[in-house]
Amino acid sequence: MTAAGTIRILIADDHAIVREGLKQILADTKDIVVAGDAENGSDAIKLVRGGACDVLLLDISMPDRSGIEVLKQIKKEFPKVAVLMLSMHREDQYAIRSLKAGAAGYLNKQSAPDQLVDAIRQVATGKKYISPALAQELANQIGDDRNVLPHEVLSDREYQTLIMIASGKTVSDIAAELSLSVKTISMYRTRLLQKMKLRHNAELTHYAIKNNLVE
Repeated sequence: MTAAGTIRILIADDHAIVREGLKQILADTKDIVVAGDAENGSDAIKLVRGGACDVLLLDISMPDRSGIEVLKQIKKEFPKVAVLMLSMHREDQYAIRSLKAGAAGYLNKQSAPDQLVDAIRQVATGKKYISPALAQELANQIGDDRNVLPHEVLSDREYQTLIMIASGKTVSDIAAELSLSVKTISMYRTRLLQKMKLRHNAELTHYAIKNNLVE
């Protein structure tokens, strides 16, 4: 934080309405100042490089690079910047992956405004922020000697592809949403099926539902 105790934050989200909504929530908070915003991962990295900030609010689903990729790059270059991941996804889908990649916290976009403010203040002091639900999930994993589940060995992109296919999206849909080629998404699909020893999308979807990865 600055000498005056003001927390400078940057917002990275591909939806303008979300960025403006976050700005409005934080406008009434005297100790938090929005220093800039970005609509994709590349711009978010440039924004952090361009000026000092304490906290980056980063959407996990960015159009050009996944939020996890952006997170890893920023933590590599600016380890002191606290990155608070925002997502529409349930916490158990991406939160633990985000924390392992260096995130200071993970917050669902449906969280109450005061929870967002509390999270920003907490990570700005160097602490981690997790919700009670995620804390319970992490507690359940401590000392758990179960075998690693197949989806836990996937790369971040493969896992993202798994969730999207299981949610009913086609390879073309996913390619368009992530601004990647159909060939690249097909490659991710092939890899994840091989790693998980599954044959086709129906088995993949059944697995995701059985393991509560999608609703």
